[in-house]
Amino acid sequence: MENDKKYLWDNPRNIRILLGVFFVLCVGLFMADFVVYRKVHLKFEEWPGFYAVFGFVACVILVLVSKYVLRPLVKRPEDYYDH
Repeated sequence: MENDKKYLWDNPRNIRILLGVFFVLCVGLFMADFVVYRKVHLKFEEWPGFYAVFGFVACVILVLVSKYVLRPLVKRPEDYYDH
């Protein structure tokens, strides 16, 4: 007996719509950075798109550190549970 129930995210069209909405929001927020006044404390915070670039770079660094530094620390041998 198969589960024939269809869920919202099973349809690739819905995924494309969601990604489109996310991309439009990202571009809109990036463009808003050019017209919205921000009180800044450091000079480089005035650069347009600074927080978008900073967030992206921070995410990439987080993924790389977790993959190449943290994973080897907590990884178990392949036959760990066979004993």
